[in-house]
Amino acid sequence: MPKFEYAPAPESRAIVSIKESYGLFIGGEFVPGLDGRAFKTISPATEEVLAEVTEAGPADVDRAVAAARKAYEHTWSQLPGKERAKYLFRIARIVQEKARELAVLESLDNGKPIRESRDVDIPLVAAHFFYHAGWADKLEYAGYGPAPRPLGVAGQVIPWNFPLLMLAWKIAPALACGNTVVLKPAETTPLTALAFAQICQQAGLPPGVVNIVTGAGETGRALVEHSGIDKVAFTGSTEVGKEIARACAPSRKKVTLELGGKAANVVFEDAPVDQAVEGIVNGIFFNQGHVCCAGSRLLVQESVYDEVLASLRRRLATLRLGDPLDKNTDVGAINSAAQLARIRELSEAGEAEGAQRWSPPCELPVKGFWFPPTVFTGVSQAHRIAREEIFGPVLSVLTFRTPAEAVEKANNTPYGLSAGVWTEKGSLILWMASRLRAGVVWANTFNKFDPASPFGGYKESGYGREGGRHGLEAYLDV
Repeated sequence: MPKFEYAPAPESRAIVSIKESYGLFIGGEFVPGLDGRAFKTISPATEEVLAEVTEAGPADVDRAVAAARKAYEHTWSQLPGKERAKYLFRIARIVQEKARELAVLESLDNGKPIRESRDVDIPLVAAHFFYHAGWADKLEYAGYGPAPRPLGVAGQVIPWNFPLLMLAWKIAPALACGNTVVLKPAETTPLTALAFAQICQQAGLPPGVVNIVTGAGETGRALVEHSGIDKVAFTGSTEVGKEIARACAPSRKKVTLELGGKAANVVFEDAPVDQAVEGIVNGIFFNQGHVCCAGSRLLVQESVYDEVLASLRRRLATLRLGDPLDKNTDVGAINSAAQLARIRELSEAGEAEGAQRWSPPCELPVKGFWFPPTVFTGVSQAHRIAREEIFGPVLSVLTFRTPAEAVEKANNTPYGLSAGVWTEKGSLILWMASRLRAGVVWANTFNKFDPASPFGGYKESGYGREGGRHGLEAYLDV
C-alpha cells in the first residue's frame, strides 16, 4: 500500500507588508523613541530578521501615559457607551477584513501554524471586539451597580504565545468600559500589535485612546510602576506576576494577573478513547504547548492506560512538524531560543529523574527553533516535569485508580488555571468539576474559548477574570 504524502501548501507571504523599522504608537501616531534604542524581531522558523522595532524607555512610557490620560479625561470617558461601541464594532470589522494578512503576520513573528492563527486566533480577536462592543452601552446591567465608572488609564503587558488574541482580551474590555490604554506587547512578537495600531488609525479611534510601547522587561516595568496608571493587567509567567503584585501592593492600582498553569487532563475508563486522544493532542500540542492552560499533565485511569497510550502514540505519528506557513503543518516553531533552552532543560531533567521519553519519528528543520512532540511515561508527582510549567510540546503521563485519587493528583500543584475531564457520566463530570481547583474545567473537550465565558485562575495562576460579564469588573470602579 503506497504511503500517503502531503504536497506543500504554503500560504503566501506576499499578502503581508512588513516595514524595515517601526516606531512607538503614541497619541494616534507612530513616533520615534526618545533615546534611539531598538531591537530586532525575528522569525522563529527561519531566524531571519523581520523588522527593527523601537525599544521604549521611561520617557517614552511617560509620553504614552500622558497621551492616554489626556484622551481619557477629554475624549473617551465623555463619550456615551453607544458611541464607544461604534469604534469597537469598526475595529472588529477591520480585523475580519484583514484576517488573512494578520494570520500570516502572526505565524511569521510567532512561529505558530497558519491553520491556528487563521482558524483560532484571528476569529477570536474579532469576536472579543464584537462581544465587548455589545457591552459598552449596557454596563449598568452588568451587575456592578446602576452607574459603574471607568478606572482611567490601563497599563497592559501581554505575552508572546497569543500576541493579537491577548491584546484583544486586554484592550476590548478596557475600551468598552471607558478606559484608555497603554499596552506593551512581548519583545519577540510585536508585529501584530503594531498592525493593530494601524487598525486603530483606520477605525478613526480618537488619538491617545490606545497607545502601544514596544520593548522588553524594563519597558514593562516602567509601565507597571508608572504613577499615572490606574489599572494593571498582566498575562505571563508566575514569577513576573509576583513581582508586579509586590510592586503594585502599596499603590491604589487595580491589578489582574493571568499567570502560569500545569493543567491536569483526566481520562476515565469509560471515556471515548479516540475523542479523548484528540483532546489530549489539542490540549498539549496546540500552539507547540505555548499555552498557559495547556493540558500538560495527563491523568489516565489504570484500567485503560495501555489503550489510551497506544492510541495517543498512533495519533502523534500523524502530526506534521515544519513550516508554520504551510497549511498542512500541525506543530510549528518554538517561539525563541531562550524558550527552546527551557524546554530542553526540563526534558533532560525528566530523563535524569527516571521518566521514559518518547517522540514520534520526526525530522527537525536545520534552521530555526524546533522541538518534537514529546511524551513522558513513568512520571511521578515528584518529578520536575510534573510540577513545573514547561510551556512546550511535552506531556507527562500519570495514572490513577479512583476519582478521589484523580482529584488529589490533579490538585497537587501550585497552579490552578484549567483542567479537563473525559467520561461519559455527567454526574462524574459535575463531581470532578466541583472539586478541581481550576478556573476553567472542560468536559470532553479542551482549549475551547468564547468571549462570553470568563477565564482566569486560582492560586499561583493569578487572580481576576477576563472575558464575559465577570471580566468587565476589572475595568470598572465598582
